[in-house]
Amino acid sequence: MKIKLILQLALAACSLSALGQGNNNTIAVYAQAKAPLRQSPYIELPLGAIKPEGWLREMLIRQKTGATGNLDKLYPLVMGKRNGWLGGDGDLWERGPYWIDGLLPLAYILQDKALIAKVKPWIEWSIKSQRPDGYFGPANDLGPEPGIQRDNAQDWWPKIVMLKVLQQYYSATGDKRVINLMTNYFKYQLKELPTHPLDHWTFWARYRGGDNLAMVLWLYNQTGDKFLLDLADLVHKQTFDFTNAFLNTDLLSTDNSIHGVNLAEGMKEPAIYYQYHPEAKYTDAMKKGFKDLRRFNESVPGMFGGDESLHGNNPTQGSELCSAVEMMYTLENTLAITGDLSYADHLEKIAFNVMPTQIDENFINRQYFQQANQVMLTRAVRNFDINHDGTDVCFGLLTGYACCTSNMHQGWPKFAQNLWYATPDKGLAALVYSANEVKAFVGNNTEVSFKEETNYPFDETIKFTFSSKKSVSFPLSLRIPEWCSKASIKINGADYQQPSGNQIVKITREWKHGDVVELSLPMHVFKKIGYENSISVQRGPIVYALKIGEEEKVVKTGKDSIDYGISFTEIRPTTPWNYGLIRVADNKLADSYKVENIQAVSANPWTAANAPIRIKTKGRRIPSWGLYNESAGPLPFSTIWNFETAKEEEELILIPYGCSRLRITQFPVIDKR
Repeated sequence: MKIKLILQLALAACSLSALGQGNNNTIAVYAQAKAPLRQSPYIELPLGAIKPEGWLREMLIRQKTGATGNLDKLYPLVMGKRNGWLGGDGDLWERGPYWIDGLLPLAYILQDKALIAKVKPWIEWSIKSQRPDGYFGPANDLGPEPGIQRDNAQDWWPKIVMLKVLQQYYSATGDKRVINLMTNYFKYQLKELPTHPLDHWTFWARYRGGDNLAMVLWLYNQTGDKFLLDLADLVHKQTFDFTNAFLNTDLLSTDNSIHGVNLAEGMKEPAIYYQYHPEAKYTDAMKKGFKDLRRFNESVPGMFGGDESLHGNNPTQGSELCSAVEMMYTLENTLAITGDLSYADHLEKIAFNVMPTQIDENFINRQYFQQANQVMLTRAVRNFDINHDGTDVCFGLLTGYACCTSNMHQGWPKFAQNLWYATPDKGLAALVYSANEVKAFVGNNTEVSFKEETNYPFDETIKFTFSSKKSVSFPLSLRIPEWCSKASIKINGADYQQPSGNQIVKITREWKHGDVVELSLPMHVFKKIGYENSISVQRGPIVYALKIGEEEKVVKTGKDSIDYGISFTEIRPTTPWNYGLIRVADNKLADSYKVENIQAVSANPWTAANAPIRIKTKGRRIPSWGLYNESAGPLPFSTIWNFETAKEEEELILIPYGCSRLRITQFPVIDKR
């Protein structure tokens, strides 16, 4: 009865929030799995329960003042009042829902009234668009118009994105209309999918059906409606079989075998279905899929070559921005469902390397593709699977293709939303690290908070300060990353444990107001062997890259401005880039790679000028290694002998990958003879 009463109070509070009469996102009883679904080890907290601080909050503020908060003004052709998801006669496919999929969590995490007001018309129109048969969204195709997508209105795919938006809206507000819409829409899907399957209009939903499935299972945990389990099996059956592809085919070792964003977004499907059918083959498929991605395709730190189709691990192949944010979301889902900590390590690697470098510091212009070895950002045709008139690596609002303009907004807000999780044993888990404050219910439904203070990933220490009106017993779980040889944990200044990496430390105790937990994660330099036997340099979760001087040039687009924007920025090198690193034994890396903290961590540390840390080492130029199609030419195979290099060694400065725009990340290795 007590739990039932608390749930009723929580829903009442959420309803008030939905009506604009208040907002208390921490009042909630965290939904656990209903039989026969498997209980996941980690449970997402309500949207808004985690308040980012430090540099992560600054990223969200820059999104607010940049493209995320103003895309209707910056990109009015698509995101203005004509958008089909506002009832207009304009773009009616994926781009509007993509934008709101990032804008909505940003608005509610920041509790920004202006952003919430910008989100609401999209939510209201979507809910009110539902027909008696359950269908919702734009319904009628319109004639072609340059720069917008006005066909395939009934396609399942854009509805999948809007379902994600509505689920987040419910998490933030408790608006019961979302439950009603989803229930009626999923009844419509169960009726229509047998004759109009996921790939009836376009192939996208077939590859991305895992997100549809996730929303079906989420709703089942809210309502317990049995028809949803039948729909779950049907959606799984119609979705591309990633389980078999990963376990039994050469999909991931074959170039051009699959579209990169379809892979990044869709590959979570085995983990999603595992909640309903907890068979080892589904988690085994995920493990093998990521292992093969790393082996055959990973070049950009944490990401794979996919420009647009899968394209191997040559560090000059492109990696699409949409793939990065979708892979982060896939990892966040898979981590919570499986509890496998390798997904948290991978998530941090993308967040701290790939994300910051592919969007400019004002969060307006972005690259469509980025390269691990990226030495010239100019309008030119490169060795990509698809070239969009040579604009793909230039920084611009619409360069490359406009899907990333619409989809890039979800990366940081969802990362912030997944720093903490509730656990089934009524505790909390900090699985990914950044400064924040979380409010949640633990133990016997006691409201508590932790303030997490850190400059991670630039710093090794993380301080958690506990606050509560009364003492309460519950478990606190802390992740020790795989790269950390030996961590240390102190509680109120006293040594508690020195755990090794790749494990969860669960601290179960009676917590009192003011308790402090200090987690230290010592970082060391290590190297990875990659394409053509090259090496990359890493320390903790950060990959380091050669610092290259830059010269910017703003270019007017001209006649193709509808496709690529009014202008874009080219960047050319002003210092040499064609260096190899001197071979160093693993046990001598600390002597040859000198880590220097050069300035305090600023509000935005993700620029070359603001990089708070650097590594000094030695290298030699390789004269034969030059440009090819305005990219770094074919990477010389390591090992390289002295006579192929310049005579003199030079001091090289390596900075965090996420702080770079031009860079060499995978270096040839020079043997001194």
